[in-house]
Amino acid sequence: MSKIAPLSGFPELLPAQRAVEREVIASLSRTFELHGFANIETRVVEPIERLAKGGEVDKEIYVLQRLAAEPDAKAELGMHFDLTVPFARYVLEHAGHLEFPFRRFQVQPAWRGERPQEGRFRQFTQADVDIVGRDELPFHHDVEVMSVMVDALSRLPIPRLSFQFNNRKLIQGFYRGLGIDDVTDAIRVIDKLDKLPADEVARMLVERVGTTPEQAQRCLELATIRVSDGSFVEQVRALGVTDELLDQGLDELAAVVEGCRAVAGDRVDVEANLRIARGLDYYTGTVVEVFMAGYERLKSVGGGGRYDALASDGRTTYPGVGVSFGVSRTLVPLISDGVLSGSRPVPSAVLVALNTEDDRAASTQVAAALRSRDVACEVAPSPAKFGKQIRFAERRGIPFVWFVLADGTSQVKDIRTGEQVDADPATWTPPEQDLRPTIVSTASTSEENQ
Repeated sequence: MSKIAPLSGFPELLPAQRAVEREVIASLSRTFELHGFANIETRVVEPIERLAKGGEVDKEIYVLQRLAAEPDAKAELGMHFDLTVPFARYVLEHAGHLEFPFRRFQVQPAWRGERPQEGRFRQFTQADVDIVGRDELPFHHDVEVMSVMVDALSRLPIPRLSFQFNNRKLIQGFYRGLGIDDVTDAIRVIDKLDKLPADEVARMLVERVGTTPEQAQRCLELATIRVSDGSFVEQVRALGVTDELLDQGLDELAAVVEGCRAVAGDRVDVEANLRIARGLDYYTGTVVEVFMAGYERLKSVGGGGRYDALASDGRTTYPGVGVSFGVSRTLVPLISDGVLSGSRPVPSAVLVALNTEDDRAASTQVAAALRSRDVACEVAPSPAKFGKQIRFAERRGIPFVWFVLADGTSQVKDIRTGEQVDADPATWTPPEQDLRPTIVSTASTSEENQ
């Protein structure tokens, strides 16, 4: 039989690694629910015409087609490449059954036909949280949604994260106040600061966008403002540009930064970074990119913002604000590098030993009593010598072995320490940290990062 080769871009996790992913997803879900967000799951496929509506993702869409379809049959369905497109359709389709503003979180796989590389896969899991309104959505929801994701990610044992915020109104108002006509093209040029020197970007602004050298310099000065407090407001004011939209953007960005700093904790930095633009034809206000310390090569591991037209049926428009976190994008590199691992590959906290095959019913009864109190356990597969049964538990990462004695009483052994004590299956419970697999993290503490 020929050796099976892995498929590039479709990561598969081993059991202990999968335990890490499950714990992260569970933590995110708990936090989202603490903030009153309901969970939904959308179908895997959408009409291709809806998926390709943006016009720039056609080559990334995996189409769904029957193997026995006619040779000239045109594919009509594709697999979603993010969770936003299916969510927009979900809102339109079920609007009559939803209460607005609608608060949802969604953790699902997506599929994207791009070239695989570190942190970028053809199949990956995302976690999205959004609030959507009907016709209008007050700004305070921007602060709320961003704060929710800050809270959720600050609870994860991963390297330090940086939430970098900007506001599209601020950028557009600033450029408009400068007298620049093609704001979108100016933003695209400024976005090249990550790859090109400032003087080259300034030259492009003059030659491509048609700015004056003085306007180009003001654009560069705006893009270099990056602070962790509200001092950016005065820095922008000092550039001497005035515009009503700029004022609104400054106020909104200050509110988001202040609101997120209040819940950030020790593992998350919150910054105003006036270079962030994101989604030129999509976002209309708040925008955010999330970066992970030591993994800047991945670019952002999350992002989102305010969109005033998530969906529309021609009569009603549904504005929203949301953030997406790349679960696979973040975890797979961390697991590969040994930063995150699972404490054990199996859920079992206890292996119930087997004296003889005739005693299997007694051991099974003990296991049932433990499970009735939510203690995960399993019965040994065979009545081997106790030393072999203990080694079997060690190989599976099971911390406790339970022995049913001849007189009907029991003892439980912590095979890590060797301690063995009398125990009753109706009352004994392992320590909280041993009840289920946990995440073992070598991520630097906040103090080490400061």
